[in-house]
Amino acid sequence: MMFGQTYQQTMQRRNEIISNSLKVNYEQFQTSPIAFDYEKMMTVLGYNIKEVMKIQKEAQVGNTPLWELKQLTKLIRNISPKGKGARILMKDEAANPSGSFKDRRASLAVYEAKKRGFTGVVAATSGNYGAAVASQAAKQGLKCIVLQEASDSDGIGQPEIIEKARKCESLGAEVVQLSVGPELFYTALATLDETKYFNASLYSPYAIAGVETLGYEIASEVQQQFGKEPAAVCITHAGGGNVTGTARGLRKYGNIQTKIIGVSVDLKGLHMASDQDFNRKSFTTGHTGFSIPFTTNPDRSDVPYNAARPLRYLDQFITVTQGEVFYTTELLAKLEGLERGPAGNTSLAAALVLAQQLDEDEIIVVQETEYTGAGKHPVAQLNFAKKQGINVYKGNPEENKPGSTIVIPEHIQQLRVEEIDLERIRESYLRNKLKNQNINKLNTEDKNFLAKEINRDLNYIESYINRNSSVLS
Repeated sequence: MMFGQTYQQTMQRRNEIISNSLKVNYEQFQTSPIAFDYEKMMTVLGYNIKEVMKIQKEAQVGNTPLWELKQLTKLIRNISPKGKGARILMKDEAANPSGSFKDRRASLAVYEAKKRGFTGVVAATSGNYGAAVASQAAKQGLKCIVLQEASDSDGIGQPEIIEKARKCESLGAEVVQLSVGPELFYTALATLDETKYFNASLYSPYAIAGVETLGYEIASEVQQQFGKEPAAVCITHAGGGNVTGTARGLRKYGNIQTKIIGVSVDLKGLHMASDQDFNRKSFTTGHTGFSIPFTTNPDRSDVPYNAARPLRYLDQFITVTQGEVFYTTELLAKLEGLERGPAGNTSLAAALVLAQQLDEDEIIVVQETEYTGAGKHPVAQLNFAKKQGINVYKGNPEENKPGSTIVIPEHIQQLRVEEIDLERIRESYLRNKLKNQNINKLNTEDKNFLAKEINRDLNYIESYINRNSSVLS
């Protein structure tokens, strides 16, 4: 694509372009060089959750079914210790207009774009969010441009991403496909600057507020059907918006006991911006290549303050393997008659393990599903993996090696979850946040901000600073 300004000129005007394309003055939230008023940022929108639900209802978004997975629950109880085996529920977000929970994020952003008089929207994403923005833009009569990292430098792309491009185009969007690398952010800024369209960023307050209704619906529906809070909600974790929005919705309904569990596919060792690694991963979202960096450094996003702050809400963070997700996808289809895409099944794979540890009278909720299609189907994904030299076979999933081996379990008792040490994640966040800062000048407000960011108290922050003062100074 050709633009009127050079790379350097565009990047130097980054804050101006983002401010013009979102109509949000982020400086009003800043309280110090490291702190900002997060809750003020989330409420400055002027919408409460009931108003968001009304907007989404008019856009035919939300109010998706909450299914009880009776066959899978029965199977889990057969292999669990006596009295164990929680009831497994699943929120079927594939019932949204474009087939995923991303419609919730897109609906509020596109509504805001229309209200503010923009004639079009731009979204930079290779995931389901592009289709969601395209769908909502079509409903609102706005133009839509979706920017995708679609291939490696040889022009080879994964079938799932190609599938998503077709879906965006079928919904009326113009799709701009790029190879993996730093070009995406520059192209997004330049496109916003030249078109004067609205920035439908995944990380704006609109996108996160839109997901809050998902958590709120889960809490409300479980209460109505079973008269209690779910013991745990499993949330597929990538850039943090899914965890943040769902957790905030659960809390707004009053579910303060429900455990918030983030689940990612283990792709450790693969670099997401690497041309060599781009096609060696068989998942395009919900994996550690996004979840770890965005959890430990959320403001690496395309807005000054990312509204997705998963560490504020996570009680547990676990991973599963690629093979376990493919196995679970097949299990869901064959036992429950539900063929769904891989993203939501990441959480389901974890729930099948965690349910065995909970009492029979408890409830665990899988918080999303996604649509499936030719490119998302396990057969397409695994055939592509084999062509990239990935070894695929049935056996012990502990032999899985991201980028070289995918092992499909032979039976359900082989499913496992791996804990990610949240203390190490919290310390990594603090290291990133305090880098190049004079910690001797931190005031109580700064320390309170940091404590909220990692869901710990002021004593934890004081202790961390004392233990690391020689390194941080």
